[in-house]
Amino acid sequence: MITAPRRAACEARVFEETDFTVCPVDARRDRLELVVDGPDGAPLRSLAALEQALGPRARDVRFAMNAGMYDEAGRPIGLYVDDGEEERPLNLRQGPGNFHLLPNGVFAVDGDGRMSVTESRRFRERVPSPRLATQSGPMLVIDGELHPAFDEDGESRLVRNGVGVRDGRTAYFVISEDPVSFGRFARLFRDALGCRDALFLDGSVSSLWDPGAGRRDGYSQLGPMLVVSRPATHTS
Repeated sequence: MITAPRRAACEARVFEETDFTVCPVDARRDRLELVVDGPDGAPLRSLAALEQALGPRARDVRFAMNAGMYDEAGRPIGLYVDDGEEERPLNLRQGPGNFHLLPNGVFAVDGDGRMSVTESRRFRERVPSPRLATQSGPMLVIDGELHPAFDEDGESRLVRNGVGVRDGRTAYFVISEDPVSFGRFARLFRDALGCRDALFLDGSVSSLWDPGAGRRDGYSQLGPMLVVSRPATHTS
């Protein structure tokens, strides 16, 4: 039995003179899962540790990316649902930092496999029974409009990653290859990728593992990670 060679899951994209890497997800074919802990119950904290923990399942990974904000120990600070089990509650508190630049939001997959990005305060009514969910913030695009706190191209520029949903079956996970403002990052999702809702996942620590492209970023203090897999095609 011969395993077909891997192809890169993600592609380069230039938008407003900034380089991005865009990783599309098709919920009809891809399997999504969230991972924080390894077999010993301790947070994995890196893509290298994730690959090791997955063992033989790593061969089916299309890509993985950090996916939500976390505390110093690597634990989620907002809603975290894994395989239908709520491990951290929805966080609607006010406070400092990007997570609390309201509105923040939740990326989720429901029991029927439909993906969504939803404002946190509306999440319970719109996605009552998620299969998986991770909360982060701020929202980048809200029902087709940019977050009201964003400047057109503000001075805060970092390598950032986020997720946008075009429809229930199509999402895009994106990492910037250059430092980028919130405004420009949000416009990428809305104007170039057609996403009416998009969510910031993190900045500075943003990391991608794309086995088909030979890329696995080395940052070693990550929190939740999202893994997108598709069973390999075999020929004999």
